[in-house]
Amino acid sequence: MLRRALLATIGVAALLAAGPAEAAPPGDFVAWVHAAPGRAAEVQAFEQYLKHAGVGGVLPLSQILLNASSWRICKVAPYSVAPRDLWPNIVPTLRFIRARIVPTLGPVAALSGYREPALNTCSGGAPKSAHALFYALDLTPLRFKDRDKMIAAVCALHAKFGPAAHAGLGFYQGTRFHIDTNGFRRWGSDYTPPPRPASRWNRRNPSWRRAGRGCAAPASRCRAGSTSDRSPCPPWS
Repeated sequence: MLRRALLATIGVAALLAAGPAEAAPPGDFVAWVHAAPGRAAEVQAFEQYLKHAGVGGVLPLSQILLNASSWRICKVAPYSVAPRDLWPNIVPTLRFIRARIVPTLGPVAALSGYREPALNTCSGGAPKSAHALFYALDLTPLRFKDRDKMIAAVCALHAKFGPAAHAGLGFYQGTRFHIDTNGFRRWGSDYTPPPRPASRWNRRNPSWRRAGRGCAAPASRCRAGSTSDRSPCPPWS
C-alpha cells in the first residue's frame, strides 16, 4: 500500500521518465525509496516542499535526487535527499531552469544534484561546493544535441540573466553543463569542481595569490568580468 501511495503522490510519469545514460533506472528509484524506514515519507515531504515553493514538476523528482555520476565508484546509493535546511537552496535554481534554460534549449534532464559529504569528498568536490549545498544541478538537453550551438545559447542567457539570478554556469564533456544560483560566475570543462562565488576570489585576496589560482592557472577560479576565465563563452564585455 505504501508503494502504491508513493507512486500516486510522486507521479508515475516522473518515476518512469526516460533519463540519460548516467541516470539510474527509474525502477531503482522506487526500490531506493522503500529500502530504508522513513525514506518514503522524507521523499514525499520534499516533493510537497517543491510544490509549495512553486517549482513542483520542473524536473522529475527521480532526477533531482540523483547523486553524482560517480556514485558507483564511491560506493554510495544513486540517490539521496538533502538535509531539510538545504531545501530552499534548490528552489531558485529550479526557477532559473524553468524560466531561462527550458525556453532556450527545450526539455532537459538532470544528471546530478545534491552530494552528501562522503560522496562530495570522493568526487573531489570542494567542501562548500554548490552541489554539497544543494544549489546545483548538472543538466543535459534532451533534444538540443549540437554542443557548440548549445554552449552559445546558454552563454548568451547566462550573460543576460545570470547576474540577477546569481547563476553559476559550467560546461563539461558533451552536452553536460552545470547550473546553480550560488554566485554569478562561469568556468570551462578543464575545471571540474565548481569555483566559489566570485566575491571570495579576486586579486585582493591573499590566499588567492598564495595558492597561485590566477586566471592563467589550469584550474582557474576567475571572477565575473575576467577576460580569461577559461569558459567556452565569449569574453566578458
